[in-house]
This record gives sequence, structure tokens and C-alpha cells, in this order.
Amino acid sequence: MNRLLPRRLLLAGAAFAAGRRAFAQATDPSAPIHALDDALLQIMHAGAKTPFGERARLAAPAIEAAFDLPQILKISVGSRWSAIPLPQQLELTEIFRRYTIASYVANFDGFSGEKFEILPQTRAVGDDQVVATRIVPKSGDGTRIDYVMRRNGDVWKAVDVLLDGSISRVAVQRSDFRALVGSGDAGKLIASLRTKTEALEAGRKS
Repeated sequence: MNRLLPRRLLLAGAAFAAGRRAFAQATDPSAPIHALDDALLQIMHAGAKTPFGERARLAAPAIEAAFDLPQILKISVGSRWSAIPLPQQLELTEIFRRYTIASYVANFDGFSGEKFEILPQTRAVGDDQVVATRIVPKSGDGTRIDYVMRRNGDVWKAVDVLLDGSISRVAVQRSDFRALVGSGDAGKLIASLRTKTEALEAGRKS
């Protein structure tokens, strides 16, 4: 028997699985949210006893795959984005990525029997698709979280999160961000996000 055959079969199987995941992300708006929920459950099981940085490394790929973070940031900053110098845009984009990941890691830091449910039907809002989900505790009522998904190239990515199915996270964020962005200067927003991120990474929720 060819000794290389099992390895070739394993590689072929891995490539097939990767292809299926890519196809699902291209055709199913809920696929990135499934992966996000799986990652959140993983860090919840890991819990606060696991170093923050390790949990962030576990969650980061799914968070970055699920959200169009650059687009969310641009929407939140609004028309002043184009006036911000490129070096500040790049710095702001990176700290916003760190802040988003830190927020999820800090807020999903323990497991008490919760489960994630993706409701069976999406709804269209223009060209976007809204994926409805719930976080269901071991006892009591669930929390509704909907994701506004937009096609980005060959994949679907979230451009907003609707808490309780209606409260826009981006709208709340927009009010905060625009108050800190002067005409062509994002220095205050960068400093604010850095302070919040460092607090979250140090275990202080905000």
C-alpha cells in the first residue's frame, strides 16, 4: 500500500472541508454567525481563568470573519472619515479592531449553560440580510441579537448588530465617535478607544 495515500486522503478531506466552509460563507449569510457563536462558546468555556490574550487569540479570527470592521468604523465616523489623514485612519482601524475583540472577550468570559440559537429565517433589508439569533440562558428568557449582513466580495459580513432586534449598535457608537472626531483629527477617538481597550484587556469591563 502506498504510504502516502492516507496523508493524501487527509489533505484532500481538509481541502474539501475548507471548500465547503468557503461555499457556505459565500451563499449563507448566517454561516459567519455560526462560526462566531462557536468561538464565543469556546472562550466562555475557557473562562476568566484563561489569560485574556489567549482567549483573544481564540476569538479574533471568527470576529474578524463575521464583521466588516473597517466598514463599521467608517459608518460610525461618518463624512469626516475622508478628512482624517491616512496614518490616523490606519491607527484608528487597528485600535478599533483591538477594541471590538476585547469587548467580546470581556463580555463572554464565563459559561453557565447558555446556548446560541440562530432563528431559521433571515429577512431582507434592501440588499442586506438580517440574521436573527438568541442567547438562551440555562433558565429564563433569551436575549435577541440580530446581525445585519452585507455581501463583501465573496463573503457575507455583519455591518451592524441590533440588540433586542432593534437597537442599532452602530447608531449608538456613531453618536460617541462623531463627538470625538474633530475636523480631520481622530486623535481624541484613538486615545479613547485605546484607554477602553487597555482597561478591557486588563480585566476591567466597561
